[in-house]
Amino acid sequence: MTDPAGLVLTNGRIHSLTEPDEIHGAVAIRDGEIIRVGSSYEIDFLRGARTNVLDLDGAVVLPGFIDAHTHLEQLGRRLVQADLSGTDDIADAIDRLTEERERTDAGWICGYGYDETEWDERRRLTMADLDQVSADRPVVAFREDLHTGSLNSVAFDQFAAEFPEHDVHRENGDPTGVVVEEALNVIHEATTPNATAMRPLIEAARDRAHELGITGVHDFVRNSTAPQVYRALDLADDLGLRVRINYWSDHLDALMELGERTNYGSEFVQTGAIKSFADGSFGGRTAKLSEPYEDGDTGQWVTAPSELAGLIERADANGFQYAVHAIGDVAIETVLERFEGTDDPAVARHRIEHGELLTAELLDAIAQSGVVVSAQPNFLKWAREGGLYEDCLGVDRTGRTNQFRRLLDAGVVLAFGSDCMPMDPLFGVQQAVTAPHERQRLTVTEALRAYTTGGAYAGFAEDRLGTIKAGKRADLVVLDESPWAVPEAAIADIAVTHTIVDGTVVFEQER
Repeated sequence: MTDPAGLVLTNGRIHSLTEPDEIHGAVAIRDGEIIRVGSSYEIDFLRGARTNVLDLDGAVVLPGFIDAHTHLEQLGRRLVQADLSGTDDIADAIDRLTEERERTDAGWICGYGYDETEWDERRRLTMADLDQVSADRPVVAFREDLHTGSLNSVAFDQFAAEFPEHDVHRENGDPTGVVVEEALNVIHEATTPNATAMRPLIEAARDRAHELGITGVHDFVRNSTAPQVYRALDLADDLGLRVRINYWSDHLDALMELGERTNYGSEFVQTGAIKSFADGSFGGRTAKLSEPYEDGDTGQWVTAPSELAGLIERADANGFQYAVHAIGDVAIETVLERFEGTDDPAVARHRIEHGELLTAELLDAIAQSGVVVSAQPNFLKWAREGGLYEDCLGVDRTGRTNQFRRLLDAGVVLAFGSDCMPMDPLFGVQQAVTAPHERQRLTVTEALRAYTTGGAYAGFAEDRLGTIKAGKRADLVVLDESPWAVPEAAIADIAVTHTIVDGTVVFEQER
């Protein structure tokens, strides 16, 4: 006799997202595992006296979303500290930072997520702006991409001696308060909370992920106490989120000494890739390009190509997947050349993070390499007319950014993530489906697969996650409307009603 299910979802439209996508009426779960999918009639035979039954009333069920590139610490800070995303203008950002000053007693005043391209002034926050927030406490406002930050006089003077000169923006020889790349990393380290202070940030970010239907994340960390918090929550059986930790390359020696390898860990916390930056960002004008920006030079290396080659070789030889942030076409080409020196990039599932500006030659080279492209469809919000990409690259090159259609057609594995800009899979799906250029645009099914099966593959978990079928772990998201049925421009407005991780309901929409 078959044991009854612990949880049954019935009377719904359950999309397996397998190839081809299959639609079922119900799914049965026992001990965190999907034991059967089928019609509501068939699954009804697996109901017992203690089976929890969720009547979906026609709602849509998908595999749980996997955010393949995110930063939960930064998301938590934005939720708990000053959130500068969506500010109307510079004055609004200053007001929110001032509220943060009044809410706290001492120490750093931190704000996260401003995007000057959304303001009429279209300029970054400066030292003069942030001196209005406080004249005696350090203030930092991180731009949305985390490659650019703005400091007040107190913060700048405290750390000026540690900043690489080329990472400090100046006007007429005087610092503006804007710093980028390695200079900003000094500030990241100075503001990193200890494990006690980190825990509420991670818990807030986890809860937000659950609200968005996210059941797993690939989190990128550097000099952070977040891994301690993840493991503590996991040991206490209180994490409720699958976390794949991708460590910065300056952690490589320590990981090797500990005997760590990619995929080591528990059901919920695993070691992922080693991460390096090749170049910077478009917003900071530091992504490495073959042709100049509309208003500047060709960007800069964050990690010199020779140094990057050595890091990749060492990591690959010691059993680590490698993930390289590469945005500009020159950076992407260089990373692919460095991956060629490994035994088999496809087997190791080495990753290019972002991969935004591509030539036809690079598209072919990526496809031939077997490297995973970990991309952010939400970045397409900047590809619209008059957006950030046009400001930086001009109209022609804007059309060559984020070429998801061509990558997928070439056979490249796409793993979608958010980089927390914003952390919302349905927003990302909407951006991919409504992209302004055909070479960028995906179907709804393709975009959803990049947020599910793609992330599972990038994390070596396609045998456990990413589709809904018997034998897979029960990570599911329930939507109140079908993303195939609503207008494409309304996909981001679909509500998540339930999120299920390993067979446990971790989020239920209030009624």
